[in-house]
Amino acid sequence: EQVLFEIGKAPADFADGEEEDDDPAARTIKYHFGPDFLKFHTIGTTLEFTVGPEPVHNFRMIERHYFKDRIMKSYDFTLPFCIPSSVNTWEVIYTLPELTAEMEAELIASPWETKSDSFYFVNNVLVMHNKAEYSYAPH
Repeated sequence: EQVLFEIGKAPADFADGEEEDDDPAARTIKYHFGPDFLKFHTIGTTLEFTVGPEPVHNFRMIERHYFKDRIMKSYDFTLPFCIPSSVNTWEVIYTLPELTAEMEAELIASPWETKSDSFYFVNNVLVMHNKAEYSYAPH
């Protein structure tokens, strides 16, 4: 197992009354992975989250990855139930798209042109939307 990137934000990082989505830039992250990342066939990610006093039903993440405004891959993951007042770690495994040599070269030559949108739902109601941008150019 190799950790490629790690990010987190502790609850104490938010001032009283400040919501995470008050600043759209706070919901966007940039990942600079380098060209070797494109050799992976699968990757795993973990998301740690806390549930409040009510149970959470049908926690769903839909994630779409684009290159220059064309969709490359779409993912859909669901956690059917989360118990109240719990801290949870959700691991998801992504199967990466197969790339031609030409497409791989284009991704490497176009830093930050690969983007994703992650939509989080509880009982089919959108609760959060994250954006990401990716670079596969050499470091």
